Amino acid sequence: MSTGVRDHWLSHGIPAAVVERMAAFEALWGGLQLPPAPLYEGGPKMFQSDMPEMTSTGDWWFDAGAQRVSMAYAFCIGPQGEFGIEDGARRAVLHESVAGWVESLALSYQARRWATQITQVRGHALDRLDLSDLEPFAEVAGCSDTWWRGGETTVAVYRGEADLFSDPQLQTAVIYSGITEAPVYLDY
Repeated sequence: MSTGVRDHWLSHGIPAAVVERMAAFEALWGGLQLPPAPLYEGGPKMFQSDMPEMTSTGDWWFDAGAQRVSMAYAFCIGPQGEFGIEDGARRAVLHESVAGWVESLALSYQARRWATQITQVRGHALDRLDLSDLEPFAEVAGCSDTWWRGGETTVAVYRGEADLFSDPQLQTAVIYSGITEAPVYLDY
């Protein structure tokens, strides 16, 4: 983040600690163009910090990057580096970190590539989904969104929109079945 951008936010009363968090985000993730996410209308197109806002509890959040399409919420970074969505008044944390979102994107592409069957479960049917024989992917650092694995099955659970809008009909799970060990390609 340039000195001019830092000065701009500071001159608008944004605390220096928040501006430094934005600068750290920019240094690590700024400008990274992302592939479309399977849900959330594709997710942010590119990571770029913008528009810090203080919540009613005194926490500061900032925009994580522009959405791919016009939608009812934006992507944001929370006070502890969490990645989430917000509609101006409410927020739902999807992952404990930006790295969790990136890991989730990578998993969605890998699982889709290797699965022999993909099934979606939506709404209240997701509440009946038995994940007890599966273990969570720790790398995803999931909050509203989680990933699970076991045997030849991987399951992505997306509850962010349901949490944000208090509507369980918006929750979705994607079950990737028939995933066997990925082939190894040797370059000679």
